[in-house]
Amino acid sequence: MSSVIPRPIMAPASMPSALRFELLGKCSVTKARAATLHLPHGPVPLPIFMPVATQASLKGLTPAQLEDQGCRLCLNNTYHLYGLLQLPHAPLLTNGRGLKPGQATLDAVGGAHKLQAWPHNILTDSGGFQMVSLLKLAKVTEEGVRFLSPHDGSPMLLTPEHSISLQNSIGSDIIMQLDDVIATTSPDHARMKEAMERSVRWLDRCIQAHKYPDRQNLFCIIQGGLHLDMRRECTAQMVARDTPGIAIGGLSGGEEKDAYCSVVKACTELLPEKKPRYVMGVGYPEDLVVSVALGADMFDCVWPTRTARFGNAITSRGVLNIRNAVYSEDFGPIEKGCRCTCCRPTSEGGLGITRAYIYHVTAKETAGAHLLTMHNVHYQLNLMRLAREAILKDRYPHFVRDFFSKLYDGDQQKYPEWAVTALRGVGVDLHSD
Repeated sequence: MSSVIPRPIMAPASMPSALRFELLGKCSVTKARAATLHLPHGPVPLPIFMPVATQASLKGLTPAQLEDQGCRLCLNNTYHLYGLLQLPHAPLLTNGRGLKPGQATLDAVGGAHKLQAWPHNILTDSGGFQMVSLLKLAKVTEEGVRFLSPHDGSPMLLTPEHSISLQNSIGSDIIMQLDDVIATTSPDHARMKEAMERSVRWLDRCIQAHKYPDRQNLFCIIQGGLHLDMRRECTAQMVARDTPGIAIGGLSGGEEKDAYCSVVKACTELLPEKKPRYVMGVGYPEDLVVSVALGADMFDCVWPTRTARFGNAITSRGVLNIRNAVYSEDFGPIEKGCRCTCCRPTSEGGLGITRAYIYHVTAKETAGAHLLTMHNVHYQLNLMRLAREAILKDRYPHFVRDFFSKLYDGDQQKYPEWAVTALRGVGVDLHSD
């Protein structure tokens, strides 16, 4: 345990910021907000869903296709970029000197924006979560995350300083602190508190290590599992550090949705109004709509792209498995009225891509997954665009009720109880007309 290492009492000086948060409107009933996040690579409308381009690429889409869906902020994964920089077919990167040659290469090319030909904004995670969750022999100590290299088995260490150094080289517009993450379902209260307090200490180290605060924005990450008192304590400590943005981490890990909503609500109630609020790893449409009502602004998840590779399309009526034979002679678009590259007509009076075509190719050609990925990413982005419009018109409760009515075909008995309860807590009764 780390109890011998005291948690800092005095917060370090405030950080410079390379973003501007422009609050444009608030719902008069819920805690939903509409804003514009001005970042180094252009403005981003909030609330926003961020597609996950894990290895500097959204699977199946070119950068131009991702841009065409309306994406202006995507997420890259530091752990996987770390691996990308050590590929065995790159002789300069396999000389046994760890990451330095890879970082030098990325520095030389000018960062991930140029590497992946992406003119818009990038957010990177710290890499720590993947190292703990994907690697069998990883151990968290006060120094950092110790693990064995997945490439050659050599012992390696990811420290807060190293994580920030990697993200500085990647050049992402938003970078995340290294935090100590454990499953929210863990019964070990002492370990949970240790992880929360260590995350605060690691944030201080990240702030000290950050070389480019004038062009990259460091977000802190609130931890504390499902313990609301612990979350509130961590929130107070993180807010005191005055980072440009604030994330709520450690969720979407198998906890009950009621508990998830309680954590998000408890944290947002204590967060400053004029900073972006990012709930990490959340991506189902119902989660997004409810979380926006609870006061969150930013979300990311691999689910929309991953489910596309299994032949699934996200629609306002629910998820459709286009591999089902019922779609083999369905010559309509995935969703009528959708303006994604896949659904919209290819010419004036012409047809767009039909469900029948996707059914035909999805089991045999990669084109099917690519088309569904375009649609699913567009759906998530458009859902948040529509939410933003509703907030600006102060009609978000109406938007929420309409969303759930369409999703469950007007059958209020099918509404998930967790959503009903959470929304009732911010003034929206899903069972009212």
